[in-house]
Amino acid sequence: MSKPKIYIDGKEGTTGLQIYERLGGREDLELLLIDDEKRKDLTERKKLLNAADLVFLCLPDAAAVEAVELIENPGTRVIDASTAHRTAPGWVYGFPELHGQREKIRDAVRVANPGCYATGFISLVRPLVEEGVLPPGYPLAAHALSGYTGAGKKAIAQYEDPGRERELDSPRHYAVGLRHKHLPEMTAVCGLSHEPIFSPIICDYPRGMVVVVPLRLSMLSGEQSIESLRDLYSTYYQGETLVTLRPGDAPKCGFIGANNLEGKDTLQIFVNGSGEQAVLTARLDNLGKGASGAAVQNMNLMLGLEETLGLVLE
Repeated sequence: MSKPKIYIDGKEGTTGLQIYERLGGREDLELLLIDDEKRKDLTERKKLLNAADLVFLCLPDAAAVEAVELIENPGTRVIDASTAHRTAPGWVYGFPELHGQREKIRDAVRVANPGCYATGFISLVRPLVEEGVLPPGYPLAAHALSGYTGAGKKAIAQYEDPGRERELDSPRHYAVGLRHKHLPEMTAVCGLSHEPIFSPIICDYPRGMVVVVPLRLSMLSGEQSIESLRDLYSTYYQGETLVTLRPGDAPKCGFIGANNLEGKDTLQIFVNGSGEQAVLTARLDNLGKGASGAAVQNMNLMLGLEETLGLVLE
């Protein structure tokens, strides 16, 4: 039986390089490679896009849209790591742990890989909306911390420059205009009636992320408590390998570090709080379950392989 042919369009970027490193040693796949001098050659790219059984698009949004238009082979399946198609009709959202989504991904021709922040937010909010606990119109707010690798090659170069500006030593809020590119998918996939207020922070460490959503229990549907929310997540993610609920007394040290899952493809959920206030936290590696790890997971599903093949678990 022939090996599935895989092409990574844009493997020089952060996500593309991570995917390439993950797949390079696998003997069950055949990687199609483009000559370095031809990587921006439209004709050569089109040839490889149509020769592949599955294509990863690790490109800016406009280039990803262009790449899809170049595909004429109906047998070529696509995983787009850009923002371009995450809420587009005809595309399946690549978050297998959401109820009913794994089956859709297996059968999909076009899959949109989730954003890193969106992955954390959706893992917390979608189950609550789906189970009728969180009203779609709840005035949600969220903040998040991320390592600098999630900001791309330019930011990585800035942070790893020995002569960098002193400001980069401290955590920095950004997207203060409240128009972060992950907001559309966060809103649509969770079924919210309006966008959350989202405040991301980039920090001086390479990889790792926490996304935090505070809630007032009195504003939820029914009689809710920290324990009932924990029960809901425990049931929703029962049997999942990559998304897990942390114990009720976690973290014992009193701190939730953002880079504890560096190099892993898992996501952890914490439910903490006091009285009628709850704080929900999702912890993940922004390049793992937040990017390349999720892309490889989706590829495995689409090719009918073991879902966690090639992934790094706890």
